[in-house]
Amino acid sequence: MKVGGIKVRGDSFCRICPSAGLMVVLALLILVSVSVPVVWAEEAELEDSASVDAADRETDTGEAGDEDGGAASKPIYIPLKPPFVVNYGGPGRLKYLKTELSVRVGSAEAAKALRHHMPLIRNSLVLLFSRQIDTDLNTLEGKERLRQNALTEIRTLLDAEEGSNGVVDLYFNNLIIQK
Repeated sequence: MKVGGIKVRGDSFCRICPSAGLMVVLALLILVSVSVPVVWAEEAELEDSASVDAADRETDTGEAGDEDGGAASKPIYIPLKPPFVVNYGGPGRLKYLKTELSVRVGSAEAAKALRHHMPLIRNSLVLLFSRQIDTDLNTLEGKERLRQNALTEIRTLLDAEEGSNGVVDLYFNNLIIQK
């Protein structure tokens, strides 16, 4: 039988490469196995951005807090994105610290103020993280002290800029130290 000027045997896909059908199937399996995790990652990013957008709407409309002093409002968590990556430890071999943080605020107004002053806050935290030394980061107590110092830094900055801070707490979502 001839197809497009090429003589084809009954059971083969191509005269030159009889296993081309198998190669096409393998290529499709590889394509699907690579694209599925990407789609899942994109969906997770969309969910994250949807929660941030919802917090932004609450900030803009004032729906997050109960102004009458009745029921307590839901906590608002603001992720400080992108992650912080700094070198630390002074002279000698370069050491790196990577951390992802979230700040818990008590009201929509505090969330709005935190977002507004994000460049100032990020700058201060980068400087704080880069001042660390190995002995401070080796212990659990040292890491907790770093968390408390970062919290104090954010509260101090917002007090100076806004007159109040509304920051409840700060959390490490991730903390990686490379020595």
